[in-house]
This record gives sequence, structure tokens and C-alpha cells, in this order.
Amino acid sequence: ENTSVRPICIMEGAYISSLRTASVTALAAELLKGEEIECLAIIGAGVLARTHLELLVKRLPHLQQIRIFDLDKQRVLSLQRELAPTLEGSQIEMQPTTTPEEAIRPAQLIVPVTTTTVGYIAYDWLQAGSLLVNISLDDPLPEVVLRADQVIVDDWKLVKNDSRRLIGRMYREGKVIGPDDPMEAAGEGCRRIDAQLGEIVAGTRLGRRSANEIILVNPFGLSIEDVALAAYVYQTARELGIGVLLER
Repeated sequence: ENTSVRPICIMEGAYISSLRTASVTALAAELLKGEEIECLAIIGAGVLARTHLELLVKRLPHLQQIRIFDLDKQRVLSLQRELAPTLEGSQIEMQPTTTPEEAIRPAQLIVPVTTTTVGYIAYDWLQAGSLLVNISLDDPLPEVVLRADQVIVDDWKLVKNDSRRLIGRMYREGKVIGPDDPMEAAGEGCRRIDAQLGEIVAGTRLGRRSANEIILVNPFGLSIEDVALAAYVYQTARELGIGVLLER
């Protein structure tokens, strides 16, 4: 058969991608939370932050406070204005902080969505039972990877083959090995990545083992999921008869 590769739809790719990314955080929170999440820390106030908050406000029924930090205070104020309709009528307070540490220490769920390539999140900022979903990949210091009770990735092959991001660098330095790598390959002070997120979804590996565990989730980001989500949105739009049809 011939393949035409003709475009069939034009849609907002940034929103699709940010929604897919936020969905991974929501899934991780559902699978791996300790106690009910009452305080959420968001580091960064851009598009990803907004999409996360729009989704997580609906998915975290016990949420009471959102603590948010950005180097640019105006971005935080803009985000507060944009989210006011979403938070209207809820008991959720949105609290800007002056440092990332102030945002993170009280939080059960921490989500960095920044552009930094320099780590700054210290292990001691994380309370017992907290879940750090490392969306922007370089925010935690290496000590967080080494000391967390569990480290979970979405695709170990992609994570280890990336030479620029934190866990890929640590793999090259001999500080981490994969979930199925033999321990004989590990040097002193090396830790094993505990699981891939899909294995926890499928039940082939355990998730949280105790309420006090500090868990780091490191999703590399799978763009093929953007294509799958876009296809689902397209099909749903066709079934509902919504969208704008363009003449060929």
C-alpha cells in the first residue's frame, strides 16, 4: 500500500505536549503518593506549571495549598490571575514563595518545571513520604538520586542514553545502574534505579512500600505519546463534530 503522509489535522502542539507531561505527574501521584496530598510545590510558572495546576487541582481532592516559586515574580502573578477561575469556589490557597526551599519543605508533592541545567534541590528539603516528580530533569542535586528511597523512571534506555541530563550523567559516572543491571557492575556508592513507571502500572514491580518513603520520579518524556494523544483528540473531535473543517 502507498502511504500518503498528508496532514489530517492542525492542533496546538504545546498544549498537547504539556498535558501529556502533566498526566505523567498525575499518574505518579495516584500510584505513589504517601499520605493524601494537601500541599503541592511548583517550581517555575510557565506553560507547564499552568497545565499541571489545571489538571492536578481536579485530581487531588485533598489539596489545600499550592506553593509556587519562579525567579520572575511577574510570571507568578500572571499565573495566579490565569488560574483564578480554576480555583474559584475551592478552598485551595495559592502561595508565592521567595525561595524554592520555602515552596518545597511543606509539600508532599513537588514538581519542578524550569529550564535550569544546574541542580539546587537538596535532599534535606524533602519531608518523609514526599514525592518529587522531576519534570525538568536537572533540578535535584545528585544526593537526591542517591539518597531517595526509590528512583523511578519512565524509560530507562532513554534516560541512560542521554548524556546531558542528571541521571544520564550519573550513569556515565558509575553512580547509578538500571533496574535489571547486575549489581556486580556497580561500583562503591552506586544505586539501582528501582523501576520504570509502566512496570508499576502493570503490577510487575512494587511502587511505594511505606508511607515514609521519599520517592523520586524521573520522566524523560516520550514524544510518541504526544502523537498518540493528538490522534485521540482528533478522533474524539470528529465523533463530536467539533473543530474547524478546512477545504482541501
